[in-house]
Amino acid sequence: MTHNWDNRKPTAQMLGRWQPWHDGHQKLFEEILKKTGQVLIMVRDVQGVGDNPFDFETVKTNIEKALEKHTGKFKIVLVPNITNICYGRGVGYKIEEIVLDEETQKISATHIRQQMRDHGDLL
Repeated sequence: MTHNWDNRKPTAQMLGRWQPWHDGHQKLFEEILKKTGQVLIMVRDVQGVGDNPFDFETVKTNIEKALEKHTGKFKIVLVPNITNICYGRGVGYKIEEIVLDEETQKISATHIRQQMRDHGDLL
């Protein structure tokens, strides 16, 4: 079944660095997808800022590979290094935390990057 993105349909948002996209992100995406049927994945522009080695194209490619079976249900966009999400009153959307199982919550991209360095996969 083919899915076509529709900008007018209710859409959930995921904002992050995704350095790299990992199983925790995958599980989070799948839970968020259940809310609206499509997800806008916003990639913060952080390559070279702190411990963020991957450029946007690398991040985007990794996400697209991981979400291949969900083609048409997500879009990936580069955004500035957003550090604050602010709103003034109820404006038609909610900011919601998705709490996953404890094992998934413990997954750390920082730890994954260190393992990649240790194995020579990341310089």
